[in-house]
Amino acid sequence: QVRLVETGGGSVQTGGSLKLSCIASEYIPARCGMAWYREAPGQARGEVAYIDRDGNPRYTSAVQGRFTISQDNSANTVFLQMNNLKTEDTGKYYCAAEILDTRGSCYIPPHYRGQGTQVTVSS
Repeated sequence: QVRLVETGGGSVQTGGSLKLSCIASEYIPARCGMAWYREAPGQARGEVAYIDRDGNPRYTSAVQGRFTISQDNSANTVFLQMNNLKTEDTGKYYCAAEILDTRGSCYIPPHYRGQGTQVTVSS
């Protein structure tokens, strides 16, 4: 069973940078893409960035221009470079793998999610 492990979280001041990594324990077949989610206290988990298998990214508007998602398919790894961090970026960041089901739709199986890494941004 595939395991996703996130690393790279930490505590920084506003304006600082962090780079998160998410490593899959093995190659994920039928992968549509990889996503980073953030969960902050009192808020629902929301998608921050997504990259499809062809390398096309998308971002939530709050991080557009500050965050960059990338991947190294040979290493089964996805990255999230976070620059100019703001206090509202604080939260636990999770990665997830979206795969193709037998009907041709993309979805994230429950076990294709990591345990998360904490990012804390202080002023």
